Amino acid sequence: MFYRRVMLRKVVIGFCYLLCVFSVCAQHGPLFFNGDGTFRILQLTDLHLMPADTAACNATEEIVRSVAAAERPNLIAVTGDVVTGQPAQAGWQRVYRLFDSLGIPFVLTYGNHDGEYVSKPQTTAMMAASRHYAADAATDYALPVCDSTGKPQAVVYVFDSNDYPTDKNLGDYDWIHFDQVAQYRNTSRAFTNANGGAALPSVALFHIALPEHGRVLDDPSTIGNRLEGAGAPADINGGLFGSMVECGDVMGVFVGHDHENDYVGQHHNIALGFGRATGVGAYGSLPRGARVIELKQGQKAFDTYTVTPQGRDATYYYPSGLNSAEADTMTYLPAVKAKPYRRGVSYTYYEGLMKAVAQIDTCRLAGRGEMPNFDISQAPAQDHFAYRFKCLIKIPERGVYKFHTRSDDGSVLRIDGVTVVDNDGGHSARLRDGKIALEAGWHRLELDYFENYMGQELEAGVTSRTLSTRPIPSEWLYTERRK
Repeated sequence: MFYRRVMLRKVVIGFCYLLCVFSVCAQHGPLFFNGDGTFRILQLTDLHLMPADTAACNATEEIVRSVAAAERPNLIAVTGDVVTGQPAQAGWQRVYRLFDSLGIPFVLTYGNHDGEYVSKPQTTAMMAASRHYAADAATDYALPVCDSTGKPQAVVYVFDSNDYPTDKNLGDYDWIHFDQVAQYRNTSRAFTNANGGAALPSVALFHIALPEHGRVLDDPSTIGNRLEGAGAPADINGGLFGSMVECGDVMGVFVGHDHENDYVGQHHNIALGFGRATGVGAYGSLPRGARVIELKQGQKAFDTYTVTPQGRDATYYYPSGLNSAEADTMTYLPAVKAKPYRRGVSYTYYEGLMKAVAQIDTCRLAGRGEMPNFDISQAPAQDHFAYRFKCLIKIPERGVYKFHTRSDDGSVLRIDGVTVVDNDGGHSARLRDGKIALEAGWHRLELDYFENYMGQELEAGVTSRTLSTRPIPSEWLYTERRK
């Protein structure tokens, strides 16, 4: 069961933080962010240890030791299908000795195969005997990650996604049940209340994917290997994802089960990802390894990547959805020589019937001016009007930037003549985005917008690795000095 009471021990400075609703029974004591404000989780998944195959077990153990030594995690999380062969008791003893020897706090949850060989209470009791096991004897738990004073700044949720439904007509795999979802909601609410009403940034780990993991499979911004369909329950949605959206704390959900997937994408501002299969004895062609999730103290943000003994793959940045591969391979547009005049954007205003931004110039020019930012709220007409905005945008640092428009009807955003966002055509409110690599400095931005009829809306926004999604800041925008 999730914690009913969380009590953190006093740290050396003598401050004791008490969260009176839940209980943390970690053997090693509370978890803390590093001095640099990071907390690194190493997700191992699908070890599939078969003790009769000594060579495969040895190879898997070497992979675990290698990636743990290279990444130096603060916590190891094992997300199921750990021992899947006989003699299983010997296999679990080997797991215990491995993690005890690493000297790193660890937790584990179960996959659909684990309970087939040794009962979950037996294996949990064995792991909990280790002084490095970071949870109590429950299969669902919440681990607060604290600052130097002992105050929780983030939470790691671990769920048991169960194994198989009792009714075979309900699909091949089980799901996280309503009572577990209710316990999560209560736990999340208590952490939020104890934090003055602000949700604590959190991640969740378990074995069997959510149905929503399949929603990001074909998204262009999803990165990683997608070599099989998301192995989620086909017919039942337990509602956990919707609860996470409502609670507003979980940034990412990372699972195992699918050995040929290690992708990560984003749906409704929650990252949905798979770990890299770890076990040499498991099916699949991907090199064996792990996933790293690096939380950032005081931020609703994390970096994540997969790693093997040969090195790291591309890093995915949450919440931007950008990744390091883009930064390394995209062509950067150089800054332009420009003469900024004053803050704001210039515009020309048109009235007439149109169905695409290319038709704006065929309409009647009805006004010109300047305004602090892109704004259509003062348009004299209710329907059949358009704006052409022009300005300089001051990019603060070299990087990949994701721009978006949300518009009703059409909009097109260009930077230095390159179309970044194409949200053209007649439609209701719709968000479209695009990415561009920019050197720091001045760039010319153009934004065309038209309103046909029935509703009018325009927002232009930006995201970068270090900047969460927001409207383009007014302090970035300047009119250009006329020649």
